[in-house]
Amino acid sequence: VDEAHCISEWGHNFRPDYLKLARYARQFRAERLLALTATATPQVLDDICRGFEIQPQCAVRTGFYRPNLSLLATPITKGERDAALLDRLRTRQAGPTIVYVTLQRTAEQVADLLARAGFAARPYHAGLEDEERSSVQDWFLASDRAVVVATIAFGMGIDKSNIRYIDHYNLPKSLESYSQEIGRSGRDGLPATCEMHVCPDDLNVLENFIYGDTPSLESVQSLMRDIFRREDEFDVSLYDLSFQHDIRQIVLKTLLTYLELDGLIEEGTPYYSKYQFKLLTSLSNILSRFEGDRKQFLETLFRTASKGKTWSVVDLESATKQTNSPRERIVRALDYLAEQKLLEIKVEGVRNRFKILQRPPDAAELAGKLHARTLKREEQEIARLHQVLHLAGHPGCLAAKLGEHFGERIEKACGHCSWCRDHSAAALLPRTAAVIDDAIRKQVPELRRENHELFAEPRSLARFLCGISSPKVSRARLSSHQLFGSLSHVPFAEVLRRAQGQKA
Repeated sequence: VDEAHCISEWGHNFRPDYLKLARYARQFRAERLLALTATATPQVLDDICRGFEIQPQCAVRTGFYRPNLSLLATPITKGERDAALLDRLRTRQAGPTIVYVTLQRTAEQVADLLARAGFAARPYHAGLEDEERSSVQDWFLASDRAVVVATIAFGMGIDKSNIRYIDHYNLPKSLESYSQEIGRSGRDGLPATCEMHVCPDDLNVLENFIYGDTPSLESVQSLMRDIFRREDEFDVSLYDLSFQHDIRQIVLKTLLTYLELDGLIEEGTPYYSKYQFKLLTSLSNILSRFEGDRKQFLETLFRTASKGKTWSVVDLESATKQTNSPRERIVRALDYLAEQKLLEIKVEGVRNRFKILQRPPDAAELAGKLHARTLKREEQEIARLHQVLHLAGHPGCLAAKLGEHFGERIEKACGHCSWCRDHSAAALLPRTAAVIDDAIRKQVPELRRENHELFAEPRSLARFLCGISSPKVSRARLSSHQLFGSLSHVPFAEVLRRAQGQKA
């Protein structure tokens, strides 16, 4: 099990599906189990051992501290960052460099800034086409002076031993993320510099990512009512369910996994509801290869298809009824024809199967407990984010403090981090005071009247004003509304407080 820290609710990337892995290992009597992670705190390690039933004496922790990495924390304002980064690149010896940023557009902007200044710089983020991302990776691996400006999408598959510099243009989202990202430098054992540009104003965007994953209580309540009003066995599109209850899909899957782990539902094997096919030969040629019942079955199947200019669509539910055949037979037939190069197929419309094992006596009470878990998770993630600032301003060796977070005691100060060099803690700058424009405040009541269903609940309104989208906001194409993100410069907690008071 790789990234095994995901099993722990104390981990920085908790995924409830990992708890299922532990259950499957027991169910199938796995003879051996190896759980791996590079970012386990003592509490997370305990959770991994407990979840996968690994004896404490079988837990192997290798050393975290790497003496060749110099950890620097530099307090800075948003307006100073570009000049500071350019100054670093101009004054230090050239070497392979990764500049980590939070947003895709920031990656593009900073890479353009560096390229115009004469540096070999390219952006990398999940929004690029696969071919472009591969091109950037290959270019970076082959160069001894390349600068990649990247989101966290970059680095997981990079095996380059001579990365000399890691620059955090924006704050990392946790100490675990920070340790993973700086850990990509200096793998050849030679000195490497890891500088974090510490701008507390970055907290707004990072906090918004966290707050955006927390659904409203009303959304969780409507989801519970929906699920437990269904038949004992049902299938559903998670995309549709996400939109209907305005809960992000990853959060929706988390809530469903909680229900499964609590013994209320059981998930089955997902299936595709629609198959598209394109004939690679004539229909008569295909049918001529078959006789009797098989030929009649295929003739009926092709008649059920909705024909387009190039692609035809088979709705499996409709085809099942018209052919009087089980879904599995239809899928096997289409797959067989594709294997024989008689047609090309594409699939869409994933539907997830569930079985209700136990109905809760009080769905509203269950919703309240689930919502409380999402709020607790939100609180933990916000605290994890602020641990980064605590490290940056720590009055002591930064390497020793970071090692302590992961349960490693470093007896001697590293001698080359920010604190060891200056023997003083970084003086962190205050967060810029947020001002809410009166013009925005006056427009909010009208926004709520026009979109009452969307913004009746304060958290939904606060998310919108902070520029945090949701399934319903996206479907309504409100992301282009002038008020969307109009308060992104204001801490979410403040916007939520005002929304709860019907103010803005």
